[in-house]
Amino acid sequence: MKMGLGTAQFGLRYGISNSGGQTPLQEVARILEFAATEGVHVLDTATLYGNSEKVLGQVLAPNHEFKIVTKTPQYRKETIQKADANLLIETFQASLRNLRQTSVYGLLIHNAYDLLASGGATLYKAMESLKDQGLVRKIGVSVYSGEQIDEILKSYPVDLVQLPVNVFDQRLVHGGHLGRLKKRGIEVHARSIFLQGLLLMEPDSLPPYFATVKEHLQHYREMLGKRHVTPLQAALAFVCNLDEVDVVLCGVENSVQLAQLLMLSKNPLQKEEYAEFALNDAAILNPTNWIT
Repeated sequence: MKMGLGTAQFGLRYGISNSGGQTPLQEVARILEFAATEGVHVLDTATLYGNSEKVLGQVLAPNHEFKIVTKTPQYRKETIQKADANLLIETFQASLRNLRQTSVYGLLIHNAYDLLASGGATLYKAMESLKDQGLVRKIGVSVYSGEQIDEILKSYPVDLVQLPVNVFDQRLVHGGHLGRLKKRGIEVHARSIFLQGLLLMEPDSLPPYFATVKEHLQHYREMLGKRHVTPLQAALAFVCNLDEVDVVLCGVENSVQLAQLLMLSKNPLQKEEYAEFALNDAAILNPTNWIT
């Protein structure tokens, strides 16, 4: 099963198409119970996802088999110092307490620029120490661009990379970065497969910020209509059909949505049809740039 669960919705309201707000605790429990029965193994969380880690700690069964991946703080500094590495360790220990776990599967640098900053190696050494202690199995980084991947691979033997890829954002596919990661045996987790819900929205319902992509989205929807494919099915199938991707992270607001995604993931379409819809506009492809 390629699908993993993004848990940002469990700790805060997340995504421009989210109409339900933060997922209630009881619904989170239903989602996780259903996910476990369907073979979904990866849970992706972070200290910055509101109280997502605490919510997971409240509802996860003691004998669960989920692989939990969490993330470091974001420093956004030109120079990383020893105090920052100490904060990484302290924050990770707090994550374990909140999650009520003795260890987790993965720990990622949340902002790749922190690892690439002067002194960034100090953060990586701190993560290696946690790995050596058996507190985390795989360490790595969350990236936004091929340039970040290139720089990371020059300096760090990462085990795991989380990256954005979707029908509109095919940069890492065409740039060969997915292939290079695969050749190195690095585990790849794909996020933003719906572009925070943008790919699922009606063109006329887009916020003003996305006016430049409205016509593009309309053409995409027209193509799908001719092929009798839903936007949800197409977005999910595109990423599931990428051989280089090990885990496809999806956020859901309820167990009904999860059931729908799991059903559609078993019927992937061919990715070649979607090449013409690739964009290169970082203002649209990187949600951290959005003004909504």
